[in-house]
Amino acid sequence: MVFDFLRRKDAFGAQATMSEQTVSEQKASATGPVVAYQTSGRVAWSPRDTVSLTRTGFSGNPVGFRSVKLIAEAAAALPLIMQDHERRYDMHPLLSLVTRPNPMQGRAELLEALYGQLLLSGNGYIEAVAGESGAPLELHVLRSDRMSVVPGADGWPVAYEYAVSGRKHRFDATGDVSPICHIKSFHPQDDHYGFSPMQAAAMALDVHNSASRWSKALLDNAARPSGAIVYKGAEGQGSLSTDQYDRLVGEMESMHQGARNAGRPMLLEGGLDWKPMGFSPSDMEFQKTKEAAAREIALAFGVPPMLIGIQGDATYANYQEANRAFYRLTVLPLATRVTAALAEWLGAHTGETVQLKPDLDQVSALSAERDAQWSRVSGAAFLTQAEKRSILGLPALPSEGADE
Repeated sequence: MVFDFLRRKDAFGAQATMSEQTVSEQKASATGPVVAYQTSGRVAWSPRDTVSLTRTGFSGNPVGFRSVKLIAEAAAALPLIMQDHERRYDMHPLLSLVTRPNPMQGRAELLEALYGQLLLSGNGYIEAVAGESGAPLELHVLRSDRMSVVPGADGWPVAYEYAVSGRKHRFDATGDVSPICHIKSFHPQDDHYGFSPMQAAAMALDVHNSASRWSKALLDNAARPSGAIVYKGAEGQGSLSTDQYDRLVGEMESMHQGARNAGRPMLLEGGLDWKPMGFSPSDMEFQKTKEAAAREIALAFGVPPMLIGIQGDATYANYQEANRAFYRLTVLPLATRVTAALAEWLGAHTGETVQLKPDLDQVSALSAERDAQWSRVSGAAFLTQAEKRSILGLPALPSEGADE
């Protein structure tokens, strides 16, 4: 089956053909010619669009950056297994495709990019490059900020448009299997796009970034609050002349501002007097405010603050418990949902029903829980071998019977 994604129906039911396209022997992503040029988003303070949130919350914030990287790398590194109701596969075409999705990426790179897009935007898009038989030969993760959903008359997506620099590529989604796999997070107020943790943490990101800028400005001002220069002129003269004012400002900027001028004595003349200003109690709270904002950012992503070095958090008794909670409550639910959606979509291309899921037996953070579960199941004498394998998520062996 060849995907003719440039053939669509217009609003009046008329057939419109943009171009006829055949699949060549050399496979490549259809969006390759579209992404030749890079553009920068508009500069604005604290907007809520994906590009700006990524810039301020990931590229410009260490807590957001570390939270996204920690989750994406941990989820992408999970060992995966593929099985159906009869057997677990050591070799399978779809498993090989996931292991080597395209010439430029391996499994970990592809999945890390997919998880990262989900965490930053709430949406993940995967393109399947199909061969002549209709089976996917390559997989590519597409940037979510460039993708838009085209809904039909019934509200369901009929196409996806990938836009870069005014050029668009349209993927038709009206066939039996869509060339785009759209994985999205739950959004209570949007039918077509997901809600990202970055959006939930937007206010905390603003506070954290503002506190960092405040600290930087304080250091640039010799790590002390500003003061006032009081002019005590002669009788009848209450202000400096223009030349005196300009000279004073120039000397202050060149001789007494910046970290390199910290501690330099100030020579005042002509009735000038320096009145330093001290910190008020509210000024001293900015560091606590910054730490509280960092905890809120980590909370939105589901990362225990202890794992990213936020001090003063005593939610977990030790690092090992925090790491186990991180995998059990954040990494595994995300990886399980994404791999299940990926397996269902890939299986629809080939007509197979397979499961792709993390191999919990190889997750070192859950070794204590795994040993306890295996001990309980193996010690249950009232269970048959088939029932024990089913509880552990293993496929039934061909030689096993129901009464064994």
